Amino acid sequence: MPEKLLKKTACTLSPLGDSAIVITFGNGMEYSVHKRIKLLKDLLEDEPFPGFIECVPAYTNLTVFYDPLVIYKEQNKSNGNETISPFEVVRSILEMKLQDLKEDKKLIHRTVTIPVCYGNEYGPDLEYVARYNDLTTDEVIHIHSTGEYLAYMIGFAPGFPFLGGLSENIATPRRSSPRMTIPAGAVGIAGMQTGVYPISTPGGWQLIGQTPTKLFLPNVNPPSLLQAGDIVKFHPITDQEYKEMILKEGVQ
Repeated sequence: MPEKLLKKTACTLSPLGDSAIVITFGNGMEYSVHKRIKLLKDLLEDEPFPGFIECVPAYTNLTVFYDPLVIYKEQNKSNGNETISPFEVVRSILEMKLQDLKEDKKLIHRTVTIPVCYGNEYGPDLEYVARYNDLTTDEVIHIHSTGEYLAYMIGFAPGFPFLGGLSENIATPRRSSPRMTIPAGAVGIAGMQTGVYPISTPGGWQLIGQTPTKLFLPNVNPPSLLQAGDIVKFHPITDQEYKEMILKEGVQ
């Protein structure tokens, strides 16, 4: 089925298999795009249609998952023998939702502060980031910890936040050779983004610090400390404070 352009909101709707639709709002990491994604996500979660399962935000799109069997049964109740595919039904619903978006509505962002121990064994790439940008390590820490970052999406690994808003003064390319293992809690920089590794995983971001805060919470719903739309701030802590927080969390 071909994608459909909805002109009023300048977005496209296209199928993803037989149980999801991708709504694409733009082609770059921009706040205006994020806002429309968040508005639609909130609207769908506040007013779900029969068969709605969940919606997953990304940088430029929102993927809406649905149960085609439920959609099919609901459609038969309404239209008798008329045959309309579940995709067409959901697409029609989403088009109406998009027309109802109140784009002048101001988003309310939750602010989450994350403590970080910068440098040394916690941030083995801090000195490289400083040299790359012709700064001191203290200047990198100051710039990174005084910024405010928008969580555009959660992905790659469970609970991993892709944070926009990094200062150009400390932007640094990814490592040429990714590390095979990065510890949970590692705070990194990649290009114009910063982020936190919630679990131990391979990765190529420049590591500048580490947090004792757990971002992946498997026994909580949702199992991620951060959600798309959150504002993240980083707070520098000492090595001693880091160790005390780790002990308090009961981490060996």
